Amino acid sequence: MSDDFRLGGDLLINRMGFGAMRLPTNSFHGPARDPGTGRAVLRRAVELGVNHIDTAAFYTSGDGTVRANTLIREALHPYPAGLVIATKVGPVFTADGGVAAATDPGALRAQVEENLAELGLDRLDLVYLRIGGVASPPHGESIAARFTVLAALREEGLIRHLGLSHVDAAHLTEARDIAPVAAVQNHFHAAEGDDIEVLAACERAGIAYVPFFPLGGGMSDLDGERMTEVTGRHGATVAQIALALLLARSPVTLAIPGTGSLAHLEENTAAGSIVLTEEDLADLAAERTAPVRTPTDRSAS
Repeated sequence: MSDDFRLGGDLLINRMGFGAMRLPTNSFHGPARDPGTGRAVLRRAVELGVNHIDTAAFYTSGDGTVRANTLIREALHPYPAGLVIATKVGPVFTADGGVAAATDPGALRAQVEENLAELGLDRLDLVYLRIGGVASPPHGESIAARFTVLAALREEGLIRHLGLSHVDAAHLTEARDIAPVAAVQNHFHAAEGDDIEVLAACERAGIAYVPFFPLGGGMSDLDGERMTEVTGRHGATVAQIALALLLARSPVTLAIPGTGSLAHLEENTAAGSIVLTEEDLADLAAERTAPVRTPTDRSAS
């Protein structure tokens, strides 16, 4: 498989990217992390060849003093040629600390403009419409009105490509009837292989599939007897093999592992050079229910 992917058909990116959610804080809206370390992680990520960064204006520390978008601008602006920054809009935080969906067109425009201002951009490369919270996607709920708003902002020139996050196959079909969809960002655990239907739809259409929490987000265990055998063959960590497995699943899968640690960043990025063998895939498949594509030569672009 190629190490690269053409997002939206025109933006050539490395399939091993970086997620910015853990830069401001290690837990969602938890205590602030050192912003200097966050900026160092971003600069090192670009040095290691990362040219796809996933962020959102709502990626902040609990006290709001450290913001992922601000760190990205401070560390990398003016942005190097070829760097693609993806962001998300949709969620709004309520007074009681809960999360609701922004459905008002003005609210969605304001969120897009917030991301533009924080990142110091005139146009956003990729904007996902995030649907729902962290539970299963809201099946049966129409997203047409919200996606139409973003499609209009794309026509206006504020957005280059549109994406969807936390959706099912019906949502994807509904959105594609309105405007082109360049990427889908859904929960997909590397060791469990859930959300196969949406992944298959993305593969058929050449749409990027970008899993969030592919390693469980610290909430599940990736270890197993077969996994231990595979890590031993490659002299790798469990997380590295899981990321390599994620990329081996389909030519449209992209990885965006996030961290606030330089050492962890380098470990994650190195996973992009691991090529799993047929024996590896067979062993890992024995611990999962979903099939894995047999990898081809990943040295080609």
